[in-house]
Amino acid sequence: MKNEKPVVVLTRRWPESVEAELAERYTLIRNETDKAFTADDLADALTQADAVCPTVTDGLTADVFAAAAQRGIRAKMLANFGVGYNHIDLASAQAYGMSITNTPGVLTAATAEIAMTLLLMCARRAGEGERLVRNGDWLGWHPTHMLSTQVTGKTLGIVGMGRIGTALARQAHHGFGMRIIYSGRAPLAESIAVELGAEFLPLNELLATADFVSLHYPATAETRNLIDAQALATMRSEAILINTARGDVVVESDLIQALKNSVIAGAGLDVYTHEPSVPAELQGLEQVVLLPHMGSGTRETRQAMGRCAMANLQAYFANQPLPNAIG
Repeated sequence: MKNEKPVVVLTRRWPESVEAELAERYTLIRNETDKAFTADDLADALTQADAVCPTVTDGLTADVFAAAAQRGIRAKMLANFGVGYNHIDLASAQAYGMSITNTPGVLTAATAEIAMTLLLMCARRAGEGERLVRNGDWLGWHPTHMLSTQVTGKTLGIVGMGRIGTALARQAHHGFGMRIIYSGRAPLAESIAVELGAEFLPLNELLATADFVSLHYPATAETRNLIDAQALATMRSEAILINTARGDVVVESDLIQALKNSVIAGAGLDVYTHEPSVPAELQGLEQVVLLPHMGSGTRETRQAMGRCAMANLQAYFANQPLPNAIG
């Protein structure tokens, strides 16, 4: 029927206000349990809906698309809830004629805040101190207790100076007087570089110079395993690594060994190679701060992400240019 609403599947629950708006416009199929879809669930969704809205937890692999194709793919739109899309096999999706979008821009500030949170927690040993108090092991103040690293005036190396990296640089430079060095595909616009006093360096030189190294590259074939044993050995022994990008930018086993052997002083991680699995060895290291992939997890940001994805859906069903097309 021409008047039937398009069918849209959400693979995870979205903020209630955004779901309500979607339900007014479309026949909305929610994931009521809010548990990650299995490969079979994803294949089913591709056969049931006109558009599927996946998240980072959804492995839309070539095998998933092939399984869906055997049943008859209906979906022609993937409106990803998030910026990163390395969980989607783009070649397969495009081979089946699908349009793909993401939600850039709206999560910049929130993710930069988490990077700064991790940096401060690692430098000031906040995770260790909080555990000490909660465990009832704090014996009181004394002059040499829980000495840590001051952040103000130190050097921050940003690997990947896109929206989030630049936002973090602003927080660090204007808020803590940090010197900013960075590496990336191209130098910043001169006006931004002057504002931040930022210096463009090759990656190896950045790693050898920075007190803190914060990763902001997307997950691509080129960035996979970018920070390996060799890169970690290039860093200063007092340096701290921050990762809010994607887990597979870092070789997790190499990082564990570097931390255990004091090659670097610490790490703050919001992402992991095999989420939600976090290696027990990482969990056992006191000099590591571990967060559960919560970089964009503010109410304001998740609502904005949902409305960004909804704008992509609206454009698609109106046969208009997609605001955030991928590929």
